[in-house]
Amino acid sequence: MPFLGQDWRSPGWSWMKTEDGWKRCEPWGEGLQPGSRGLILNSEDEEKFNNEEREYVSKKRKKDHFNNDANAQCFYREKWIYVHKESTRERHGYCTLGEAFNRLDFSSAIQDVRRFDYVVKLLQLIAKSQLTSLSGVAQKNYFNILDKIVQKVLADHQNPRLVKGLLRDLSSTLCLLLRGVGKSVLVGSMDVWGCRLEAVLAWQQQLQSLQMTEQVRTGLTLSDLPLHTLNDILYRLSDGWDVVTLGQVSPTLHALSEDRRLWKTLCQYHFAEQQFCRHLILSEKGHVEWKLMYFVLRKRYPPREQFGDTLHFCRHCSLLFWKDCRLALFLKDSGHPCTAADPASCFMPVSPQHFIDLFKF
Repeated sequence: MPFLGQDWRSPGWSWMKTEDGWKRCEPWGEGLQPGSRGLILNSEDEEKFNNEEREYVSKKRKKDHFNNDANAQCFYREKWIYVHKESTRERHGYCTLGEAFNRLDFSSAIQDVRRFDYVVKLLQLIAKSQLTSLSGVAQKNYFNILDKIVQKVLADHQNPRLVKGLLRDLSSTLCLLLRGVGKSVLVGSMDVWGCRLEAVLAWQQQLQSLQMTEQVRTGLTLSDLPLHTLNDILYRLSDGWDVVTLGQVSPTLHALSEDRRLWKTLCQYHFAEQQFCRHLILSEKGHVEWKLMYFVLRKRYPPREQFGDTLHFCRHCSLLFWKDCRLALFLKDSGHPCTAADPASCFMPVSPQHFIDLFKF
């Protein structure tokens, strides 16, 4: 079978077509001067040969520059990936978690406020259990995306608590792998993993020293909104820690964040009735302490996840892709080349845990 490359005759050599067939071009033949050629070429062939040689040198220089650039990331034009779990004649091998992580556009996803939480949660699950299954390029992309996430939080001061939890789990996993497991499981040099652990610890220090600067504005502020509007904002938050954080902004918001009905709604949204009935916490007056129950139940049971936007899986095409709602609305673009008669009926949202489960064989 011929070599499947740019030139199937032999990789790394330049060839010329002559009357007798293809011959390899040697710039310096035996007994020839550096300026002479091993073959007698006319002006057109010599110009063609020089262009091919320059093109080869240019490609090699770009490849060396890419390999030496530690901050470079593999980008792909496609925003989807085919998830195949079996090897066939048409497709050799399997789709791995590292390949999916490389092909999907996570660098652009973290710039979207609707997808930021989803990407952070996915990186956190990978840090807990799937870090050793990533390939070398996937590891490189993982830490490059993590660096962009940290720099984004330091710049706009949004979602620092989510990223702190991600870095905490990642540092714990790296310490456990470097001390307990070592090179028998890790892909790559131990020195590289040590440098990555130092980078994670440095990011943690930067987030710990993050200071929220108060900006003086002459227009309306959050406290100027009516009480029913502020109360409606609190009821739209699905995370209890966000409710507590927002309650620290002003005395008015603090009073609204202590509403028992608000915490009862959070408990009923995240947990089943049997779960919070088993862990009822009553006050001295006999009332249910819904706020305290929420944090107790959160430690015992995983809360219900809610994301603004997620990856989608097409059951008809077996494709994993980002669905752009705006393109789907105006341009009728589903996000991937679907061949189904009704593409919308084949789409299924994929949670971060489901994303990882897709690549467990």
